Amino acid sequence: QVQLVESGGGLVQAGGSLRLSCAASGRTFSSYAMGWFRQAPGKEREFVIAISWNGGTTSYADSVKGRFTISRDNAKNMAYLQMNSLKPEDTAVYYCAVAPLAIEIAPPKRARAYSYWGQGTQVTVSS
Repeated sequence: QVQLVESGGGLVQAGGSLRLSCAASGRTFSSYAMGWFRQAPGKEREFVIAISWNGGTTSYADSVKGRFTISRDNAKNMAYLQMNSLKPEDTAVYYCAVAPLAIEIAPPKRARAYSYWGQGTQVTVSS
């Protein structure tokens, strides 16, 4: 079983930046994609960004491409989400998730593909 803990959320002004971290602990998979989802009040959870095991493939939501960057450190079982040029519509609870996948498989955007989830961290962007 894998436990995921997000950190780094907070309140920022529009145009600002935040860096979120996701720490995985417990028994991890031999290879897995790591991704970020978000959920705003009254809206369904949506895919944000994900990265493959070796970092060779990244999937983006159109709404964040060019602004958000994902990275990972497999030795530390960590993933990071660098968010730049934040907009008020980015306000949401951000969740880290893990999907067991072969190295060559691109990270999916479907939430059901991810087996483990963190509790989320709040990101609030003021206008």
